[in-house]
Amino acid sequence: MRKLIFLLIKEFQQIFRNPAIIRIIFVMPAVQLLVLPLAADYEVKNVYVTVVDHDHSDYSRQLIEHIRSSNYFLLTGYADSYQAALKDVEDDRSDIILEIPDGFERDLVRDDEVTLNLSANAVNGAKGGIGAAYAASLIRQFNNEIRMDWAQLPRYSPIAMIEVTGSNWFNPDMDYALFMVPGILVILLTMVGSFLTSINIVYEKETGTIEQINVSPIRKYQFILGKLIPFWLIGFVVLTIGLAIARLAYGIIPEGSFGLIYLFAAVYLLAFLGIGLLLSTYAETQQQAMFIAFFLMMVFILMGGLYTSIDSMPEWAQVIARLNPVSYFIEVMRMVVMKGSTIADTGRHFAIIGGMAVFFNVWAIVNYRKRI
Repeated sequence: MRKLIFLLIKEFQQIFRNPAIIRIIFVMPAVQLLVLPLAADYEVKNVYVTVVDHDHSDYSRQLIEHIRSSNYFLLTGYADSYQAALKDVEDDRSDIILEIPDGFERDLVRDDEVTLNLSANAVNGAKGGIGAAYAASLIRQFNNEIRMDWAQLPRYSPIAMIEVTGSNWFNPDMDYALFMVPGILVILLTMVGSFLTSINIVYEKETGTIEQINVSPIRKYQFILGKLIPFWLIGFVVLTIGLAIARLAYGIIPEGSFGLIYLFAAVYLLAFLGIGLLLSTYAETQQQAMFIAFFLMMVFILMGGLYTSIDSMPEWAQVIARLNPVSYFIEVMRMVVMKGSTIADTGRHFAIIGGMAVFFNVWAIVNYRKRI
């Protein structure tokens, strides 16, 4: 036990002697948690629209005003022809072209139907596709309003209408910060743990102190624990800072228990710090360790369910995602913060992450070889 205590004292002194590590541990997560949720927003706004109005009727003007008054669209102007409007798209001044045909109002009144041309710039597929869906929804809404007006006139038979209203469970206001901040906090906690632990043992190799440790009477598991425990405790500090920023900057207060978040974080950090230590037992230089850790972090982030739903991925990608420890912590964080889930709801997640923690740390201990 005394050997482990001496190792921990050495590790903490080594960490706090390096100002760069202090900035990475405390400043970087705080700044990123303040900035990233503001940019990581699934809502598509400021969709630029060019209108080609061949009809110039009262209904066409109402439709244009209906779209212009929406918070999602910005009317860039009018064009005399579709080709002129297409030039706006090619010059990146417009995202969507709305072409209203000649006789729009006449055909709508006489035949009860009319065809509009809605073209979207698909170079930015997300903005073009979602923007076109928004525009189509507004056009349907405009059509329903006209039909309701007609239903009041004596010459038209009353039309049965079904009105759909909805409510959003667990996030009534569709606040994207409430959805994104817990996931981003998991990513920042993961980055701190993976990068720092992956270079930990390698640093000892490069400075030559690993030889002194190898000839000492310290056992392998004591050495690994001495490397793991400091960053495990620092992870709790980072998590606490992140939760404080989430509350002060975004007003996010978990519906569930803080204790459950910290309990799962304890198991999760053991698993991910074990991965970092395992990498450092294989790497010979800090550069190698950083490159491998960066590669794994890209996979963990993109396939962790932060930006893309795992259920919408191909089946082979879903298999990889289910082997990704980040996906389980993101899911648990959102469950506890937004739904107030309990330990009974997250039991499966605890079992999987606990298995990963045992697997990777035992592998790291077995793979570390003392060479005397």
